[in-house]
Amino acid sequence: MTRLMPAVLAAAMVVLGCAAASAEENRGTPEQRAACTSDAFRLCSAYIPDPAGVEGCLRLRKSDLTDACKAVFDRATTGSARTR
Repeated sequence: MTRLMPAVLAAAMVVLGCAAASAEENRGTPEQRAACTSDAFRLCSAYIPDPAGVEGCLRLRKSDLTDACKAVFDRATTGSARTR
């Protein structure tokens, strides 16, 4: 388990970046990170620890995301549209 901790932390950072709704560094909430961490590992592990790569992968695989992670991306998209 200790050997997996760096990968888990990297995935959490990736998920934080995925939930960004603006150009600013928005790291997301713990709930958002929890919602997408398993999807990042399951679907996009080849891109870890590249946050942009994982985010792009998750966006491309949106139809394969869990409902919770899909909702994170939906809220980020809706939120950014409202602020413009």
